[in-house]
Parts: sequence; C-alpha cells; structure tokens
Amino acid sequence: MGRAPGLSVRLKLTLSYAGFIMLVGSLLIAAVGVYYLWYLPEGWIYTTGGDFWINRGMLLRSFAPFVTIVMAFLLTIGLVGGWFLAGWMLTPLARITAATRTAANGSLAHRIRLPGRGDEFGELADAFDIMLARLEAHVTEQQRFAANASHELRTPLAITQTLLDVARHDRTRVTSELVDRLYAVNTRAIDLTEALLLLSRADQRSFTREHVDLSLLAEEATETLLSLAEDHGVILETSGEVTPTVGSRALLLQLATNLVHNAIVHNLPTQGTVWVTTSLHRETVSLTVENTGAQLTPASVSTLVEPFQRGTERIRTDHTGVGLGLAIVDSITRAHAGILTLVPRPAGGLRVTVQLPRQPLQPTAWR
Repeated sequence: MGRAPGLSVRLKLTLSYAGFIMLVGSLLIAAVGVYYLWYLPEGWIYTTGGDFWINRGMLLRSFAPFVTIVMAFLLTIGLVGGWFLAGWMLTPLARITAATRTAANGSLAHRIRLPGRGDEFGELADAFDIMLARLEAHVTEQQRFAANASHELRTPLAITQTLLDVARHDRTRVTSELVDRLYAVNTRAIDLTEALLLLSRADQRSFTREHVDLSLLAEEATETLLSLAEDHGVILETSGEVTPTVGSRALLLQLATNLVHNAIVHNLPTQGTVWVTTSLHRETVSLTVENTGAQLTPASVSTLVEPFQRGTERIRTDHTGVGLGLAIVDSITRAHAGILTLVPRPAGGLRVTVQLPRQPLQPTAWR
C-alpha cells in the first residue's frame, strides 16, 4: 500500500522533545520576568547605602538578550539531545521493522529475540516472534499437506489413465471388468476430494454452532458402522452418559464416525473389540474410542494425526480410507476448542480421547 512521504518518527520525537523543552523554558523565563516586572516594588528598592531608582523598561531591554541566548541554548540542546534520545528509544522498533521486512520477503524463520526487560517494545517483539513461529508452522504444514494431497489425487487419476489406455488398445477386453475397476478408482477419488473439502471446512471454522449431545452422535456413528464391524469380526461396545456440548452436528458426527471407523479397520484380523465411551466432567465432555490391535509405539502414535498417515504398523485392509481420518478428527476438535489425545494401549491397539467444552443441558434438545 503506497503512502505519501512524511516525517520520520525519530524526527517527530526530536521536535516533540525540543518543543517541550522550549515550552518549559519559556514558562520558566516568563515566570521570572513577571516577578521582576510586576512584583518588584514600584520605582525603587532598598539597599544598605540608601535608595535608588529602577526603570522597568531598562530592565526589560537588558533581560531580553539573556532570554534570547537561553532560548537558543535550550533549542539546540532539545534538538541534538532529542535526536539521539529518540534514536536510542527507537532502536527496538528498527529491529522489529527489519524482521517484518524479512518476513514479507518470504523468510519466516527469522526471529527478533529482543533482549532486555519487558516493556511495550519487548511485548510487541515477543508477540511478533510467536506469530512468526505459528505462521511458519502453518505454512510448512500447508505445503506438506498440498504435496501429499497432490500425490494422493495423482494416484487414482494415473490408474484411471492406465485403464483407459489399456481399453483403447485392447478392444477385446471385457467392458464390465473395466467399468468395475474405473468405478472403484473414481469412488476413491471422490472420497478423497470430499475428505479434503471437509478438512478445509473444519480448518476455516465455517459452520453453524448448535447444542448437541455427543453421546447420541457416538451411538449414531456406531450403528452406521455396525455392518462394517461385523464384516471384520469386530465387536462394538458402547457406554456412557449424556454429554452436552455446542458445535456443528455434522462435523461432530463425522468426528465420531472417523474414530469408530479407524478403530474397526485398524484392529486385529479376528476377534477384535472396539469400546466407545462418553463421559461428563466438571467443565468438559469426552468421547473415548479404544480398540484392540498391534502394539504401537508413542513415536508412531504422534504422527497419526498428520494427513495421509495410515498407521503402517497396524493391520491394513481394503477399508483403510484416504489417510485423512485422524487428521479430520484433529481439525474438527481444534475448531471446537477441544483437545485430542492419542495413547497406545499396553495390550495393543489405540485409545483416542476427544475432550470438548461442556455446555448446560438443554432439556428440549436431548432424549
């Protein structure tokens, strides 16, 4: 944004310092002048040798050159001293400005790290450093996400292209088989696109908030995925109490669905179990989903919320999804001011807990 050229802050402060000194000096000299011209006894004063006459006009004419010299001295001191004082005071601002320009040029790794005790400039520099750190992390995450998303979207498109090339060169190939494979690949591409749109919606927090019961959403998600659990030989167990909160019903239902879905498909090959529990606390409500499965390390668990991480150490099936399940859960949780916790179970499997702010119970909104 272009601005018309103007005085620098340092020059403005210098003129302010000099003007203040001149004002104080003028007031002081005026006070002395008023005293001598108005409060001195009229026409004469007493001395030890008698009395003599004092002419006020002569006193004023003799006092004026002295006043001029004093005011010139104060103006010089005000300008010179104010210039150096303003420069010293604005040194932190120069560092902040330099860091801002560096960040504007695309380098987000630079930090001000202003030394000294806390003051207004120090608070501004610290806030700017925190902003740069968060912005750098966000940009890095977005770049990694864009790269992963491009890679994931390229895969079904490449498969589709390959199938079409084969069909074009092999006219005798069975059409129904080709259609089935194209349908499966296209379905995966659609699922991935919808997941990306859902993740973007949660990140932007562009949703309407309403009173919801997290336990009802957990029950609905469990009932929806009951047939999938039966196909995988997984037992679903639900328990808990009414958990009132405020948020997007659709997003929170997606959160519960993703958690239960992940717990089912990343489970033991046979005789697996998933426990879905809701609980009410003093200031929060929580949804906990646990499952049996292979042993997980804390290091591997810490990466599961990253986009396109499918848990390579867990049992994988054809229903592992697009790798955005827990990333979406994490984004929805943060959009609702909640906390997501992932802990490996000692016996194998994973325990995922979502904590959301508790809201007063609305009698008309629940069961």
